[in-house]
Amino acid sequence: MNVASRGAGPQYRHRTVRAVLTLVGQDGERLRSTPVTVEQVRHAFSFGNIGFDFIALANAEAVTFRSSPFGGASADHSPQLAELWFDVFNTATLPFYWEGFEPQRGHPDTGRLLRAARWFTNQGCSVKGHPLVWHTQAPRWLLDLQPIEVETAVRARILREVTDFVDVISTWDAINEAVIMPVFEKETNAITLLSKQLGRVGMVRLAFDTARAANPGATLILNDFDMTAAFEHLIEACLEAGISINALGLQSHMHQGYWGETKTLAVLERFSRFGLPLHMTETTLVSGSLMPPEIEDLNDYQVPEWKSTPEGEERQADEIVRHYTTLLQHPSVQSITYWGLTDDGSWLGAPAGLVRADGTPKPAYHALRRLIKGEWWLPRTTVVSDDEGRIAVEGFAGDYRIGVGGGQALVNLSEAGVVERQVAIY
Repeated sequence: MNVASRGAGPQYRHRTVRAVLTLVGQDGERLRSTPVTVEQVRHAFSFGNIGFDFIALANAEAVTFRSSPFGGASADHSPQLAELWFDVFNTATLPFYWEGFEPQRGHPDTGRLLRAARWFTNQGCSVKGHPLVWHTQAPRWLLDLQPIEVETAVRARILREVTDFVDVISTWDAINEAVIMPVFEKETNAITLLSKQLGRVGMVRLAFDTARAANPGATLILNDFDMTAAFEHLIEACLEAGISINALGLQSHMHQGYWGETKTLAVLERFSRFGLPLHMTETTLVSGSLMPPEIEDLNDYQVPEWKSTPEGEERQADEIVRHYTTLLQHPSVQSITYWGLTDDGSWLGAPAGLVRADGTPKPAYHALRRLIKGEWWLPRTTVVSDDEGRIAVEGFAGDYRIGVGGGQALVNLSEAGVVERQVAIY
């Protein structure tokens, strides 16, 4: 009567569930000594990737969405890429960069993004919006407004997006990179000017309070690339100010090399002290030459061509296994989003995708799939219920399909621990 995932060891105890299920038929009688199939169909843990590549596909368009420089494959490989994407990931991040979403005031790209979000949810995936407030990619038309008008426009934008997408998106990066926001000097933008007036905490409050008013049940994330004490100080100040933060977003674009287990664990420990879930929101590992260590802003590294190499691909595969294993073993980590499936249209042109530009998977793709759908997954297995109609299932928290004869039931076992439940098979 026992069935267990082979990867559900003690290091993942906080991720796994042991369920004793009593199976009954349509007549209410227990299904005793009966062959039963059990298979996992979804992880409770959020294994994410960006969904930028599929906006055109979801809208039956020939041209891929490219209104931002942050990713988007050509349409040629989209159907093949979609198969690869859905075979591994269960959470999609969609782009709400304001300049690309509403280049002309009053004409947001709501319809296309809604269809894309529904395309993902219809296939059993969760969707996250990124971001509601950010100084980069702020629309130029904001500069024509007075400061009070900018604040009003920002609030209206947040309310509109969170409200319009409430049925399909409940998780948002409420504000992105607030640490650098008031001192950002690379380009003049109205968000930086507003943040100089309101201060960092004031900008965070604006984003969170406005989004919360639009959807009180939303998961709102404070997201940043700055892993220094400056981000910790901002978090402390925001919490002391009474701002309700649901999760902390930690970016880990490792274009200059893998952090390694020691640094990764140190970062997790420093930010887990706030008692909030940690979302690894933007993770990349390159499969080519590494960006020079003296580059401070990743955007400053401009090369004519950045190739993936066989040696780099083997390194990337090894590092992605080590990184994901380290993250999953830490109880504070709730979500991991890899920033790009493919090298085609990748951010900064980096060979950081899990799939080559020609659409063929790299070793890192296969390595990650072996973890998510192999070691951390319960495949279809047949057991026999005991004399009381019970089976025991042990595996990673998630959704499981239980089948008896021609009938079945979908059982949600999303909370780690021990569960006893009666399951009706129809």
